[in-house]
Amino acid sequence: MTNLCTTLSSSCSNTSPFIFSVQPLKLYNATRKKHRSRNFMLKMCSSIPQNATVVGCGSLSVDFLATVAAYPKPDDKIRTTTLKVQGGGNAGNALTCLARLGLNTRIISKIADDSQGRGILDELRADGVDTSFLVVSEEGTSPFTYIIVDNETKTRTCIHTPGYPPMIPQDLSESSLVSALDGASIAYFDGRLYETALVVAHEAARKNIPILIDAERPREGLDDLLKLADYVVCSAKFPKAWTEASTVPQALVSILLRLPNVKFVTVTLGKDGCLMLERSVNASPSVEDVDVDNLLKSLELRKDKSASIPTCISSSVAKLKAEGIGTVTGKLYIGTAESIPPSELIDTTGAGDAFIGAVIYAICSKFSPEKMLPFAANVAGAKCRDLGARSGLPYGARFASFIR
Repeated sequence: MTNLCTTLSSSCSNTSPFIFSVQPLKLYNATRKKHRSRNFMLKMCSSIPQNATVVGCGSLSVDFLATVAAYPKPDDKIRTTTLKVQGGGNAGNALTCLARLGLNTRIISKIADDSQGRGILDELRADGVDTSFLVVSEEGTSPFTYIIVDNETKTRTCIHTPGYPPMIPQDLSESSLVSALDGASIAYFDGRLYETALVVAHEAARKNIPILIDAERPREGLDDLLKLADYVVCSAKFPKAWTEASTVPQALVSILLRLPNVKFVTVTLGKDGCLMLERSVNASPSVEDVDVDNLLKSLELRKDKSASIPTCISSSVAKLKAEGIGTVTGKLYIGTAESIPPSELIDTTGAGDAFIGAVIYAICSKFSPEKMLPFAANVAGAKCRDLGARSGLPYGARFASFIR
């Protein structure tokens, strides 16, 4: 068996990614051992929720990551400085993050029985992700993504090719669905495979299993998934695109009004950290009325711009008003990002997936928002120090102080 995690020098940059050989699994395991050493892999402390199980339903892929000095102009020919082939996909990345942090994880998705699919399986299993509920098609192709990482601007451009045949609800038997959700602490959906995801989500809701939705962008079927959500984590562009609100804080108010079961909604903002709006259900009727945009401005003034480590700034419980939208009672939080030195910032691919994995871990650990947001920012920051969505994902002992 071969494994997907490999790095090639620029001398191989003219080689087709579909025909070069990849590292054997034993070399990948050696790489994992090195990462464990680098991340101070120690015995996990007793407060880690080791019995917590996260079920994820969504995308898996092979990522072909090409690092370049600068993004090419049309019709240019350039060389890569580094080429790495690694497992990817939002659900696969987030569950790998959770498995490395110490939780039990199960993945519901579909791949083909091709060399790429077998590599995907190898990598997930090596990280301890349960692949028992992964559907493997005898024919077809596994999903893959070309990713160009620009060293000059520290950005990445993704070109995704879905797998074939696509996953349909009939691929997952009723007995497999019941088994997959048995004892689950939380169910996570990245918005892909929406027909199957809806079947899984409805069953999770029936079993009173909390649901977290990754709202990266508006997708077919996402609205139906969001109606079942307990928690929502959004990309920077999603809130305004989905609600048509004029500001992000107003959009967060709109989301909580449109989704009355959601406990909190968080929007990731890259190097600017994140915003989170948490619903308050037992607040006093006499709490203050506050314009949500003005509240954000007041919280921004409390930022320590000299701090390099992630922090969290929170408001008091208030009736948060969004002009022309409505009012929701809750708390607004600003989470700052880690200030990563330019020499250490390698690649942001999968940073959002790492953040979501850490948020799910925090929910299972019953972290307060003031603890959850810096924790998630630290995990995402660790990921950004290596190429690809998974190479930099830390192991749990690195964050023992947060966990304790």
